[in-house]
Amino acid sequence: MDYREKFGVKPGAKVRLAKIDASYTGKHESHEKAQPEIEKHVQRMDKLQYLLYADGNQSLLVVLQALDAAGKDGVIRHVFSGMNPQGTFVFGFKQPSKYEAAHDFLWRAHLRAPGKGEVVIFNRSYYEDVLVVRVHQLVDQSVWSKRYDLINDFETMMSRNGTTILKFFLHISPEEQLARFKQRLDDPSRHWKISDSDYSERELWPKYVVAYEDAIALTSTKRAPWYIIPANHKWFRNLAISQIIADTMGEMGLKLPPTHVDMADIRRKFHTAESEAKDGEKRRTKGAKKTK
Repeated sequence: MDYREKFGVKPGAKVRLAKIDASYTGKHESHEKAQPEIEKHVQRMDKLQYLLYADGNQSLLVVLQALDAAGKDGVIRHVFSGMNPQGTFVFGFKQPSKYEAAHDFLWRAHLRAPGKGEVVIFNRSYYEDVLVVRVHQLVDQSVWSKRYDLINDFETMMSRNGTTILKFFLHISPEEQLARFKQRLDDPSRHWKISDSDYSERELWPKYVVAYEDAIALTSTKRAPWYIIPANHKWFRNLAISQIIADTMGEMGLKLPPTHVDMADIRRKFHTAESEAKDGEKRRTKGAKKTK
């Protein structure tokens, strides 16, 4: 199945999260049966990232958005595990600092946008400025409502500059979120993830759903599509996202750059250096025998 077609939000389409099954797994019955396919996609991503880095003409931006406990960290840890840290960067969008807030809302996103040859993952993103800001009424509607067009312009600019953009909303149910909160409570190694805001934000779930539906509907474009990923099952979430990324990278036309040296001359130099190294080793061996 092509998960880009299955989970992609077409430009202009209405989004109703309540109609999307967060527990969907398709034909896959278990993590064990899906794991070989996940590994295949991760390996493809690794090979394609090598070409992306070597070619140095394009870049990839992956945006991860979700409500608390949906698994953004898990996606980064598992789906991108095969990529070379050289050329792969993660940036988490936390509450802006005073300095960041003194600039326009896209300023820090532009600072962290991928350069040529790079893969960048945004753990949360500039979309917080039409989500959290809207839900908590941090700015007037007259301000945040204009940001959708600014976001589309920003993403268009990046796309025209050679950046492929993939945006994922990790869709979990309120019941699954509560179950994951319980896991954190029961596991001391996860206590560091617990915060008071987990439950205060949960009370705002309906408002967040509306904010996400509007944001996704108004900013899913051909250049920067949104994918709504059923995420109640972590393994299926990883399967769908890894396939979408690998398939998209596979269509970017990535290839090794042309050779800019005279390979025949380089081979001659190599053989000369190799011969000199062998002669040197022989001389050292003879010298060692004479000293015994």
